[in-house]
Amino acid sequence: MVFSHRPEVREGIIIAIGRRPAPDVGRLRFLEAAGIADVLAACDAGHVDLAVLDGEAQPTGGMGVSRQLKNEITNCPPIVVAVRRRDDRWLATWSQADAVLVHPLDPIIAAETVARVLRESARESSTLAARG
Repeated sequence: MVFSHRPEVREGIIIAIGRRPAPDVGRLRFLEAAGIADVLAACDAGHVDLAVLDGEAQPTGGMGVSRQLKNEITNCPPIVVAVRRRDDRWLATWSQADAVLVHPLDPIIAAETVARVLRESARESSTLAARG
């Protein structure tokens, strides 16, 4: 899922990540959301494997949405927050995001970051399933 109130930001994130960020994570399908209600509903329903949230979204920024999801959704999907300023990376700690991207998005870094977060999520799911 890609969340931003601005369609051009959502498009930029999707283009930077690409449909296949790494051979071992498979092909991605993107669900776009322009409002927080859509993000909450999709995550709560379990329709999201990874959320990429625009830290500058209005009226509610991606960092606040990230924190809300992490605190309210059982089995919350991993979250990547995209911020405008490198200095805002520290806020990702507060938002409980799994990773941070900084605009302008570098396609190599964006793809690698998403692939890494998806791999880590798959490992955690496998570990939990093995513990049964």
